[in-house]
Amino acid sequence: MDIAAAMDRAIEASYAAMGVSSPNPPVGAVILAADGTLAGVGATQPPGGPHAEVMALRAAGEAARGGTAIVTLEPCNHTGRTGPCSQALIEAGVAEVHYAVGDPNPVAAGGADTLRAAGVRVTGGVAADTVENGPLRPWLTRQRLGRPMVTAKIAAGVDGRIAAPDGTSQWITGPEARDHTHRQRARLDAIVIGTGTALADNPTLTARTSAGGLYPQQPARVVLGHRDLPTDANLRDDTGGPLVLVRSHDPADVLAALPDALWVLVEGGPHILGAFFDAGLVDEVHAYVAPMVLGAGRSSVEIPGVTTLADAKRFRTAHTTTLGDDVLITLARRSPTIRQD
Repeated sequence: MDIAAAMDRAIEASYAAMGVSSPNPPVGAVILAADGTLAGVGATQPPGGPHAEVMALRAAGEAARGGTAIVTLEPCNHTGRTGPCSQALIEAGVAEVHYAVGDPNPVAAGGADTLRAAGVRVTGGVAADTVENGPLRPWLTRQRLGRPMVTAKIAAGVDGRIAAPDGTSQWITGPEARDHTHRQRARLDAIVIGTGTALADNPTLTARTSAGGLYPQQPARVVLGHRDLPTDANLRDDTGGPLVLVRSHDPADVLAALPDALWVLVEGGPHILGAFFDAGLVDEVHAYVAPMVLGAGRSSVEIPGVTTLADAKRFRTAHTTTLGDDVLITLARRSPTIRQD
């Protein structure tokens, strides 16, 4: 296996850590034996557990000696709840390390220099754009902006309506789009709705498999607003992620209530979505567009401050994905986007 293929495998492994490793970065690692064969694969475990490099080294065993490590993030160089990965690689006798993205956290950075000082050959920047555009983007957003990455989710007909005039909205999109939504939920740290949606729809906001079961990773369920939820509300069911009630209408208060979150999805109604857009807190949009025309009913987003075309909130089209009869359009800022699969 060459270095490029090994990095692809490490990236694949890192996706399994999304939502699991928070607030630590979701990292993937691969160990190649001295003869170039695959010896071990690892991903970051929940907080307090081993990092990706240690998991891959454990899988490789003695085959790591004289081998090569391929990691999506520069090996850490500090001791926290676990020891430094740079030292673990040195002690395992790894001869080469190739990583994608340098660690921007000054507390953990410096692993590459430590490895070089120990005689390990080190190369950085391998597939860096792919990794920054994918599994590490939410963590990098928090490192750079001090807040989680925020995705706004819209499911609408081609005319932008999310419900018919009588309020019916299930289902606008088809099963493939809904399955995709639930796979994404299993990678998230939190889903945000308003009290209006919580009271009108009584959602569960769980991440469910196509067979109806629950994914192991469940995001926190955040409700923004001042109204109380009934004691029998589905959101109070403890089979999902923790329930967080934010007694406010300010999107910034939501993010402040989630200090460890890396990736937050806003699924609220048009006013909640509009508040996040108006605050400039939306990093990307997942627009699931169904091949239907309602002609009337609720619009997907309401932003009172937008009164003319010049006020529009503009994004770039990152890519499109066909999901059955529906189309997922991913809009992003100038920064990279999360991979859709």
